[in-house]
Amino acid sequence: MRHPPQLRIPALYMRGGTSKGVFFRLDDLPPAAQTPGAARDALLLRLIGSPDPYGKHTDGMGGATSSTSKVVILSRSQRPDHDIDYLFGQVAIDRPFVDWSGNCGNLSAAVGPAAIEMGLIDPRRLPSEGHLEVRIWQANIGKTILARVPVRDGRVQETGDFRLDGVAFPAAEIPLTFLQPVDPGEPLFPTGRLVDRLEVPRVGRFDATLIAAGIPTIFLRAADLGYSGTELQPAINGDPEALARFEAIRAQGAVRMGLIDEPAQAAQRQHTPKIAFVAPPADYCASSGRQVRAEEIDLNVRALSMGQLHHAMMGTAAVAIATAAAVPGTLVNEAAGGGERDSVTFGHPSGTLKVGARVQQTGDRWEVEAVTMSRSARVLMEGRVRVPAEVLEGGW
Repeated sequence: MRHPPQLRIPALYMRGGTSKGVFFRLDDLPPAAQTPGAARDALLLRLIGSPDPYGKHTDGMGGATSSTSKVVILSRSQRPDHDIDYLFGQVAIDRPFVDWSGNCGNLSAAVGPAAIEMGLIDPRRLPSEGHLEVRIWQANIGKTILARVPVRDGRVQETGDFRLDGVAFPAAEIPLTFLQPVDPGEPLFPTGRLVDRLEVPRVGRFDATLIAAGIPTIFLRAADLGYSGTELQPAINGDPEALARFEAIRAQGAVRMGLIDEPAQAAQRQHTPKIAFVAPPADYCASSGRQVRAEEIDLNVRALSMGQLHHAMMGTAAVAIATAAAVPGTLVNEAAGGGERDSVTFGHPSGTLKVGARVQQTGDRWEVEAVTMSRSARVLMEGRVRVPAEVLEGGW
C-alpha cells in the first residue's frame, strides 16, 4: 500500500519559562489547518504524538507532560497597537483533544523572540543594544501582554545570567507585563465573593477563592486537604485517589465560576480552570535539592495542570496568585499573612518566584491593572517538523 510523503512544516522548538512548545507561523501551516477546526487539531495532535496510550510521546514532539505538550501559532496582529497575535494550544497526552480555552504564561515569554526569529517583526525596529518591547495580543483570552525582549548586536539575546527556578541553566531575562488580565467590566471574582464554600459530592466541603485573573483558578487551603503545602510531585501525582479528588473539586469549582454547566463537562476543559492549594511559609527541599527557607517566601503554593501537580508554576497561575495575594480576604492573601501588598514571593516545587500585581478597589469591586514577572526563553531547534500527511484528508 502506498502512503504519501510526510508534510514538512517550518517551525521553531522553544523553551519559554518552565515550558516547551512547537511554534508556527500561521501562514506556514497547511491551508486546512490555518483556521480553527478538526483539521488543525488533527495535525497538532499528530505532531505532538497524541493520543499516546503509553504516555511517552515517543512518536511526536511532545514531552509527555503538561509543560511540554504545547503548540503556539503566531501571526502579525490585525489589531491596532499590537505587533503579534498569539494563539496557544494545550495538547492532551492520552486523549485526542487540544484545549484552546486559556493562555500559557510561560510560553508567553517565548512569543516575542519567536516573532523576531520568524520575521514577523520589522527588523528595522530592533535596536543595536537594549530591549525591544513587543506588544502581544493573546488570542485565546483576548488580553494584552508586553514582552521586553533583550537585543544585542541587532539580534535577540538568548544567553545570560538570569536564573529561573524550574529551569536548569541561566538565560537572558525577559520581563513580562500582563495588562488588565481581567477587563474592568468583568468580575475579578466570578461569584462576587472572596471566599466561596464548595460542596463536592462524595469528597467534602471546602473553602475556596475563585479568581479569573491570568487563568481561571481555584485556590484551596492545603490544611483543609490534609497537606502541608510543601509537597513535591511524587506526593500528589503518585496518589490516584488524590488526583481524582482534585478533579472532582475542580469540576465543581468550574461550575460555580460559570465556565461549564455541569461537572461532567470538565473533562472537555482540562486546561481551565486550574486548581491550587496554599499554605503559610515553611521550610522545604525543592525538587532540585535546594533548601527553601520560610523567611525567603510569603507563602507556599502548589498547582495542578492537566490533572497533575506542576513541577514548578504555570505563568498564568502566577498571575492569579499575585492578584489574589494583593486582595485582603482571599485564601491566598490569608496564607501570605494578610494585609495589602503589591508583590508576592511564593514557594513552588522547583523553588521560588516573585510576581508583582497592581490592584485597586472601587466600591465592592476589585480591579487588576497589571501583573509583572520575569521569565526567559530560548530557541532549542529550528527547521521543519514532519507530520504524516494522512492526518489531513487529501494531504497538503
